[in-house]
Amino acid sequence: MTSIKHVAVVGAGQMGRGITEVCARAGLHVTLCDVTEDRARAGLAGVADSLLKAEQRGALTPEDRAHALASILATADLTHLSGADLVIEAAVEDERAKTALFRQLDEVTDPAAVLASNTSSIPIARLAAVTGRPEAVVGLHFFNPVPVMPLVEVIPSLHTSKATELRVRAFAGEILGKKTILAQDRAGFVVNSLLVPYLLAAVRMVGTGTATAEDIDTGMTAGCAHPMGPLRLADLIGLDTVAAIGEALYEEYREPLYAPPPLLRRMVESGLLGRKSGQGFFSYKAA
Repeated sequence: MTSIKHVAVVGAGQMGRGITEVCARAGLHVTLCDVTEDRARAGLAGVADSLLKAEQRGALTPEDRAHALASILATADLTHLSGADLVIEAAVEDERAKTALFRQLDEVTDPAAVLASNTSSIPIARLAAVTGRPEAVVGLHFFNPVPVMPLVEVIPSLHTSKATELRVRAFAGEILGKKTILAQDRAGFVVNSLLVPYLLAAVRMVGTGTATAEDIDTGMTAGCAHPMGPLRLADLIGLDTVAAIGEALYEEYREPLYAPPPLLRRMVESGLLGRKSGQGFFSYKAA
């Protein structure tokens, strides 16, 4: 298998920044791409801030921080992805947007490059179908925050070659030092198929007045030893992302437990997206 030395990350949001950071810290050359130069530069600034905090915690030497930062190119030009061995898409959790992007990636990248998606819920086969290399398309689902969470789900579609599966699993495990699990190409994969119904159940409890957000979260942290309550976790993930994953799961399985509750829909429509907007089930605004 050809070694992976140059990784392109498409999408400079929270997940894209985290993936960029772990790749750069692993000694890889990374191209971070977004739709505008401003968004790409903002993504790079976020990575720089995270690297600085890692240095201040003693988790990174000043030399390693400088080397990691120097290995990242931020750009809005997709042609800069042409030399990548692996492209990881970390764009908005919207199937139309992702399929349109995969068509573009198929055109601008080297034919030997692997195209991976960090999607939380969209079947990989749908993304592979719009490319001319379905055997080289795979799911590579990281968890937030990427530098901290050890897990990566590897999701081959029915068309993904064994060589591609082994290549990305070795990349995540041996190069990035992550723990990998293999998931079937079904909406939600392993983790979100279990996690999202739990989060949605907590939202329903708030919506029906069964309990407050504070009491629900305290119940799960103090009563079940969870490190974080379901509603703070939903806020951390992003309520829009939780809703999008729920929609994808419901479309796939048609089971009511996957359907986003009315309260969640209203909050997303109102721009109350959780930590990233400053307000969700809890407030994150500076005092």
